[in-house]
Amino acid sequence: MSLIRIGPHVLSSCVILAPMAGVTDRPFRMLCRQFGAGLAASEMLTSDTRLWGSEKSQRRMDIAGEASPRVVQIAGYDAGMMAEAAQRNVDAGADIIDINMGCPAKKVCNRQAGSALLQDEALVVQILERVVRSVQVPVTLKTRTGWDREHKNGVRIATLAEQSGIQALAIHGRTRADMYQGDAEYETVRAIKESVRIPVFANGDIDSPHKAHAVLAATGCDGIMIGRAAQGQPWIFEEVNFFLSTGHLRPGLPLQNVRDTMRVHLENLYAFYGDATGIRMARKHLSWYCRHHPGCDILRKRLMQLETTHEQLSALWELAA
Repeated sequence: MSLIRIGPHVLSSCVILAPMAGVTDRPFRMLCRQFGAGLAASEMLTSDTRLWGSEKSQRRMDIAGEASPRVVQIAGYDAGMMAEAAQRNVDAGADIIDINMGCPAKKVCNRQAGSALLQDEALVVQILERVVRSVQVPVTLKTRTGWDREHKNGVRIATLAEQSGIQALAIHGRTRADMYQGDAEYETVRAIKESVRIPVFANGDIDSPHKAHAVLAATGCDGIMIGRAAQGQPWIFEEVNFFLSTGHLRPGLPLQNVRDTMRVHLENLYAFYGDATGIRMARKHLSWYCRHHPGCDILRKRLMQLETTHEQLSALWELAA
């Protein structure tokens, strides 16, 4: 695989982490980067700066201690607000601004943000051009193949994005109407890649080294973006990188290493959120970790009921006992 450049940044890997609300907080991003993710964007941040005083927004903007390039993803429907949000995050240390035009959630689309913007190409151009002009760092775009299967304008959006100064694209192989249902399709992603000269990352249903290799071959994309498959197995980036470079599968991570990874992750969650919220956030991650290891059902159920950091950390020793 050839090296991918986004502005002045040369990525260490062509395999990157997809931004996911409620998942890709700073502790998880840093963990995935340590396991070989070439980029790890923040959770989607509203462009309405009036809402940034909330604890949730403050945490989503927190990129302290992350390795460069640090990516903050913003979402909104107003070009001026998007530009201001981009500027303020660059001032706070963001190396790349990513624009979300792919989120299919109703609460986002009802505000005419996320993938709802795919219905208004003129507004898409207005937002992209305004954000690109407002900052001195690269701006990237995450989007979908179209609004619905009868209106797949992904190629047109990609062309407009490149003309607007966008320096890389991530394309989820579904329309907004598809949400996350059915199988991702990669024909449109390939057509998008063939229509532009900037780097393109394929996204959607990539859950193994073999699938990563197959999607790269099917789309001709420069890289791939992994989302849900990283939940509970952040080492998937290491596995995919190894397979793409050697053609061989890396041996599975020993349970002792899995336990140690979980322990570090939990400790970082407690430090980032505080004990009370950290314990609650840890539960879903613990459930995802256990999901990937047969025989952990009983342990998983008990982990969901533990109410102190000491209890959660102590229970991890049973994983490799």
